Amino acid sequence: AIAASSRLARFGAVVLTLVTSLLVMPPKAQSADIEVDVELVLAVDVSRSMSPRELEIQRRGYAEALTSREVVSAITGGLLGRVAVQYVEWAGSRSQRIIVDWTLIRGLAEAQSFAARLTAHFDSSMRRTSISGALQFAARQFDGNGFQSYRRIIDISGDGPNNHGRPVLAARGETLARGIVINGLPLMTREGLGSQFYLKDLDEYYRHCVIGGPGAFFLPVLDWQQFPVAVRHKLVMELATPQAPPAIMPIYIRNVEDSYDCMIGEKIWEDFMDDWISP
Repeated sequence: AIAASSRLARFGAVVLTLVTSLLVMPPKAQSADIEVDVELVLAVDVSRSMSPRELEIQRRGYAEALTSREVVSAITGGLLGRVAVQYVEWAGSRSQRIIVDWTLIRGLAEAQSFAARLTAHFDSSMRRTSISGALQFAARQFDGNGFQSYRRIIDISGDGPNNHGRPVLAARGETLARGIVINGLPLMTREGLGSQFYLKDLDEYYRHCVIGGPGAFFLPVLDWQQFPVAVRHKLVMELATPQAPPAIMPIYIRNVEDSYDCMIGEKIWEDFMDDWISP
């Protein structure tokens, strides 16, 4: 009886040890983020000043660029040979929508899958123009996205200055403080509605008020026929291993010494509203 009691005590001690070890074990570690050469958010303007034709040109232009030989070569030629891309459309300060969420691209097949989702359907435009809102939204997209890179980029395109939400300089400063580079694609075309909001030196606005970070640049589009080539060239520069490719279009680097009225969009909107409500 004494021997049985001793064995029972030993068994109880083993069980207690196992239970205790299970209780103090750390939670199962989550799978590590996938390391990529670049994390890139494509933030594309779909404000009311854009015509339905322009909205479709943008989607198809990005789809064509992502599947082009030049861009795929830039992706596969990187140190890791893979990138993560997300496509977002934006308008007012609270008007953003994710069209294609974060996607790992390692070659042509995955680029084609991304392009197919991008052009599966076409959405309508939304009201107002808030570059600041787009930057804030895009910057949050890097948190917990499942990827990791020392190069995080927001590629923002638009056909007008900020006129809604926070001032653009505040949003840009917060984005840059997070180590995110902002590149720009100012669309200096005049096909859509809202000619009263047209800014003839939108390229300079982007230079002084929007882009920023190490190696930041912008590439203006003066005609929609230029758009596919401009997007392709810009993506090569953003996705390739950091080194300047042969220039086929003029590239503009930010000059931090210059000054510009970065509230010009808000002032244009206020003038428009004053005229609208005046008797």
